[in-house]
Amino acid sequence: MVSRRQLAAPGAVALVGSGEYLDGMNEVDTYLLETLGGASSARVVLLPTASGLEPNGPSYWNKLGQQHFQQLGVGEIRATNILDRTNAADPEQLALLQGADLYYFSGGNPEHVIETLRDTPAWHIIKTAYEQGAILAGCSAGAMMLCGHTISIRQAMMGSIKLVDALSIVPELIVFPHFDRMARLLDQDRFRQVLLSVPDGSVAVGVDEDTALVRIQWDGAASTTARWRVMGRQSVTIFTQDASPRVLSNGEEVIL
Repeated sequence: MVSRRQLAAPGAVALVGSGEYLDGMNEVDTYLLETLGGASSARVVLLPTASGLEPNGPSYWNKLGQQHFQQLGVGEIRATNILDRTNAADPEQLALLQGADLYYFSGGNPEHVIETLRDTPAWHIIKTAYEQGAILAGCSAGAMMLCGHTISIRQAMMGSIKLVDALSIVPELIVFPHFDRMARLLDQDRFRQVLLSVPDGSVAVGVDEDTALVRIQWDGAASTTARWRVMGRQSVTIFTQDASPRVLSNGEEVIL
């Protein structure tokens, strides 16, 4: 019998600006679940890893995620506690990752989730599942870590811009979540400095709050580009070298 993964490899990717597990993401998550054949048979894993340095963050996100996916009709929801590299090799935690269809990374600190997962048994399971058709969804820090690079939060707090290597599920992209808020807070000179830090060949993507950029079509290693769709109440802004920024709204698609 051929599994859904064997038919669908690789899986979809959702990069969410903010709003994980809230009603504003119902359209996005319903779409993702439908690509798996429907919510009732889906196996969803919640990964609050990015909030691992926050005292109550992981329990908050796990509770909210369970409520959200239960309301969407998901048949199996697994809340993990992978908060450091020791957890990322814990057999009990690894068992929760096995055989899942959708892995959801909630927000927090992008560097922490990258450092926690890189080159670990947990990441090996997740990446292998994705390559076989499982979906990866990330919100805020969870979206940033799926890209080729991300901004160093530590350096930004000290007033400088530095990119760090991320986990490269979508290596061609660099995501700036909460983009509508970020654009209001940064002055134009500072914003240009951020964009100038983007490496040649990469595409900077600003994803507004309560909005997602979802990869809906990709042929894997056979293709260097993919089709992405904007979903949500606001916009996604695409920054490419030698071109004016492009702003896309709900339902619009772009090749990246």
